[in-house]
Amino acid sequence: MLSESQNIEYKESWRDEYLKWICGFANAHGGHIYIGVNDNKEVIGLPDAKKLMEDIPNKIVNYLGIVEDVNLLAEGDKEYIEIDVAPSNMPIAYKGTYHYRSGSTKQELKGLALQQFVMKKMGQSWDDIPVLGAKITDIDRNAINYFLQCSIKAGRMDEEEANTSTENVLRNLGLVTSNGELKNAAILLFGKHVGQFFPSATFKIGRFHTDESDLIVQDVIEGNIIQMASRVLDTLRTKYLLSPIHYEGLQRVEQLEVPEKALRELIYNSIAHKDYSGPAIQMRIYDRSIELWNYGLLPKELTPADLLKKHSSYPRNHNIATVFYKAGFVESWGRGYKKIAEEFEHAKMPLPTIEETGGGVMAIIQRETMDEVIAKRGANVGDMSETNVGDMSEIKLTARQRLIVAIIHSNPSVSAKQMSEILSVTSRTIERDLSAMQKAGIIRHEGTDNAGVWVVLEGLSSMLKPK
Repeated sequence: MLSESQNIEYKESWRDEYLKWICGFANAHGGHIYIGVNDNKEVIGLPDAKKLMEDIPNKIVNYLGIVEDVNLLAEGDKEYIEIDVAPSNMPIAYKGTYHYRSGSTKQELKGLALQQFVMKKMGQSWDDIPVLGAKITDIDRNAINYFLQCSIKAGRMDEEEANTSTENVLRNLGLVTSNGELKNAAILLFGKHVGQFFPSATFKIGRFHTDESDLIVQDVIEGNIIQMASRVLDTLRTKYLLSPIHYEGLQRVEQLEVPEKALRELIYNSIAHKDYSGPAIQMRIYDRSIELWNYGLLPKELTPADLLKKHSSYPRNHNIATVFYKAGFVESWGRGYKKIAEEFEHAKMPLPTIEETGGGVMAIIQRETMDEVIAKRGANVGDMSETNVGDMSEIKLTARQRLIVAIIHSNPSVSAKQMSEILSVTSRTIERDLSAMQKAGIIRHEGTDNAGVWVVLEGLSSMLKPK
């Protein structure tokens, strides 16, 4: 006989409380319970085996409402019973409580775990639940229009649907219940004030030096999740990540330090697969790495290693995943991580590593320094002697200097040391850039060295401010 496991349990004699174990097996993946066998897998026999062959099936039907195979077996002159429990498509309760077999233990499901279990058994997900008190006036038409534009552009919706009413869009996407109530997904995707309903529906970005104790700057992206990824990428591009300039023939290219399509896919995945009962999505940007974490473990069918292989799609939030697919944000066949791998391979960068930690999934991207990016891509960053400030329409700043302008716009009191930490360069490099930019009449410093502020000169501010 096999050892006790997720699918096997041994009992020396029958007790009615073992109906809980049958309930747990039925709610999980099925299993076998052997009555008349001890923990050492030795058959000790049952003196009343034939009577139990009548009692046990009746009790299973009466208390659990299911029919299971109960078999009489023998080893020598010792009889024992095998109860073969099949997995149930419906949630099974024993005296009003729900049990679940996890590993080699039985657990009683309560609270959120019970809610998630019942919804999964019924083929629903958390984002199917109606939002108490939510009305159609809580939906932002601008977010609906953004979705329609993306869907039409992706070829997943016809152009004549661009003027579809808000209510019909929601109904067509399955975001309204049969009673006319808005589902969680409707508010998350298109809500005007998402935070009023779901306070944890936020995306936190933090820039650290080498560890979490050294926070330099941070942002919190809030609002509907249909537009969240674009807002996150805009913030990363203008404030956190490097975009060195290089030329392909005569074409000037500003390429993000991380493959943008892959980064966008990772962000979409984190938003679509987040368990919204938990904390915010978090992106920590260090000198040498980027960590993107969302709450909610992988489905039991997948391991982190499986994600970069061919695999089926197991969306946590079915409605959100469907809308993201129709908008052209994600694939529906589990190809997202394969596309990510292809983009990183094309950029000749190490593949992101995926791990489960802290109750969620983390993707870790290795960062390169500006010098390494420039050396690999042949980026042309020049120096301030090449900057043309005579014609305001032809201002040419290096990639790093444009990042400095973006940082000043975001935080005028930022210090040179903080800029150097954000951009992963030495303070002396930043000081040279600041000096050259001041001499060129692009920025000036007002106040004392320790308590002053940086100002982008009038006339240049709107031109240089990140869009």
